[in-house]
Amino acid sequence: MTRKLFGTDGVRGEANTWPMTVDMALKLGAAAGRYFRRDAGNGHRVVIGKDTRLSGYMLENALTAGLTSTGMNVLLLGPVPTPAIGYLTRSMRADLGIMISASHNPAKDNGIKFFGPDGFKLSDEAEREIEEMVAGEIRPAQPHNIGRAKRIDDGVGRYVEYAKTTFPARGRLQGMKVVIDCANGAAYKAAPEVLWELGCEVIPVGVAPNGHNINEKCGSTFTRTASEAVVWHSADFGISLDGDADRVMIIDEKGDVADGDQIMALFASRWAEEGRLRGGALVATVMSNLGLERFLDGKGLRLERTQVGDRYVVERMREGGYNLGGEQSGHIVMTDYATTGDGLMAGLQFLAAMAETGKKASELARQFETVPQMLKNVRYATGAEPLAAESVKRAIAEAEARLAGQGRLLIRKSGTEPLIRVMAECGDRDMLGEVVDGIVAAVEAAA
Repeated sequence: MTRKLFGTDGVRGEANTWPMTVDMALKLGAAAGRYFRRDAGNGHRVVIGKDTRLSGYMLENALTAGLTSTGMNVLLLGPVPTPAIGYLTRSMRADLGIMISASHNPAKDNGIKFFGPDGFKLSDEAEREIEEMVAGEIRPAQPHNIGRAKRIDDGVGRYVEYAKTTFPARGRLQGMKVVIDCANGAAYKAAPEVLWELGCEVIPVGVAPNGHNINEKCGSTFTRTASEAVVWHSADFGISLDGDADRVMIIDEKGDVADGDQIMALFASRWAEEGRLRGGALVATVMSNLGLERFLDGKGLRLERTQVGDRYVVERMREGGYNLGGEQSGHIVMTDYATTGDGLMAGLQFLAAMAETGKKASELARQFETVPQMLKNVRYATGAEPLAAESVKRAIAEAEARLAGQGRLLIRKSGTEPLIRVMAECGDRDMLGEVVDGIVAAVEAAA
């Protein structure tokens, strides 16, 4: 069966438009409930969290109805970061965890992410089985086995306490001034609280969600807000999260931004020196800069590449026994602490490096020189297949021939939006622009 519902990170789309409708959420809840409730007992539970989008209310209710109809007991956590769901699914002995969020997307979008009882995102096979159940007839529970639902008030508090335990340099943050941009999203309560309780002077940004302003001119996809706040307040450092707080960008004291590649380079180098980088490797995606690969090679470390998507990074990490991985976009996965990307915990690890070395953020945030990289997105109409066009194939072949031995090219469909992503790396900036623009023009003509 061809997967239609699930993308690279759960099910995602515009609210009240297929597949993000109440009907589909109801079916997904019932299918997931039936998939994870393998016996007739009443001890099965699921935890549900969400970010701050207005559509989260309707999807939460629809999922709850579907889940309870198949006998699952639902614990509603309210707004919590996505990594908190991974942690609380295990901590609360739940059979299933669900996060309602479209991550870095605008407020009109929403999504549904599933976590298994081990706290990790579901495999392709599990998602495929759930999708097949959605398309079929879902058997409801007997009347006496219908599930219950209740709100849990201490979900954020549990996550706050756990997040603090991952910071290795306790007591060393007194006087540290930190900007935290929560993107008006899921971490607007938890992240400032963690930093304050660890001793920081906290300047919060993006902590006034209204249902419509998540990721709006703030957060990891719009770092200017955090950068300006760092400079204005003469802060030591800034953490810029996305809407569900599984991504992070680091802002140094000058207001400059360090992406996921630079953050991973720092962590990999430090962990290797400390003897705790398992397997002598970092796992990242095909999008990570060639400069990161060269940096690691110079330190006798390896870069293991995967397809785009933090779930694929985690799968490779689990297969190979690695404990550090992530994406250039800011997913930093540290399986010693979390089952998925956690922007706040990554920020804490960066803070620890500052506290332990006495160095400024700017001294730690530039680990390697990047190879010039250009990424452009081309939106296409629903149902179109621009990459199948012969004109696009020719443009790609010509670009690959030009870049041979000098750089690399990556063309892919987004797994969360109707976009074709065109990325190239090359030391010759003029050639880089010509190559990317040529493919973009061909894709636009075919879209």
